[in-house]
Amino acid sequence: MRKRRHVARAVFAAVTAAVLGVAGCDAVGGDSPGPSGTGAQSARPSPKPTPAWDRSPASIAAVGDSITTGFDACTVLQDCPEVSWATGSSPQVDSLAVRLLGKAKAARSSWNYAVTGARMADVAGQLDRAVARRPELVTVMAGANDACRETTDAMTPVADFRTQFEEAMGTLRDALPKAQVYVASVPNLMRLWEQSRTNPMSKQVWGLGICPSMLSDPDSLTTAANQRRATVQERVEAYNRVLEEVCEKDRRCRFDDGAVYDYRFGTAQLSQWDWFHPSVDGQARLAEIAYRTVTN
Repeated sequence: MRKRRHVARAVFAAVTAAVLGVAGCDAVGGDSPGPSGTGAQSARPSPKPTPAWDRSPASIAAVGDSITTGFDACTVLQDCPEVSWATGSSPQVDSLAVRLLGKAKAARSSWNYAVTGARMADVAGQLDRAVARRPELVTVMAGANDACRETTDAMTPVADFRTQFEEAMGTLRDALPKAQVYVASVPNLMRLWEQSRTNPMSKQVWGLGICPSMLSDPDSLTTAANQRRATVQERVEAYNRVLEEVCEKDRRCRFDDGAVYDYRFGTAQLSQWDWFHPSVDGQARLAEIAYRTVTN
């Protein structure tokens, strides 16, 4: 019996040593395979949390086209950046920059790099200049000029539009990986035609070449004319899907969910010189939409 107990103690000691040896090897990162099952889940580090959206950025840069430059809002055929929805100083507009930063700080810490006539292909270059300011928030409004061409065939193809927007976002992210981005949808161009097509003055101005793919021959209701306008409208909607999809892939990007597209611009919100670009009141409405998107 004593001999059996002695053998049992020896076996127990040997097994205990072997178990402790294996445990010790895993503990110091040896060659044994790692834990599996429930143990593996507890051993893995937790994923990094999604960064919180900053509703109070300290600086803003704007890029885009004539809507952001305030074109035709103050004077015929002239930019009017002081009424820009994004960075303007006019109290009639109460721009996004003024709402977020206050008037004094907005004058020092907001910059407008938008260019009248710009298309999406131009946005990367605008951002290349804007990033030198290291803004905490960048606003993007572009795409109307990609649809407003001489003919529907001349409109920017959707695939090219996507590539150009992705390149623009890449330019921003290479320089400012933590900057936030507000992306506005392309306005409803069909709505602009519907709103002013019976106005004799608007038709005269549109005849000078404003958005001909949509606005040329505004009185015509032929099958060809209606199809032309529908083609432009479908392209605008496709552009907006691209803006939304590309923005969704960036954790620090917010799309307006089509708010600008859905806004029903009336005559009070349109320029008295071209009945196409936003008036001062229209700029104020765009500022409201942007502020709501950024601060919600």
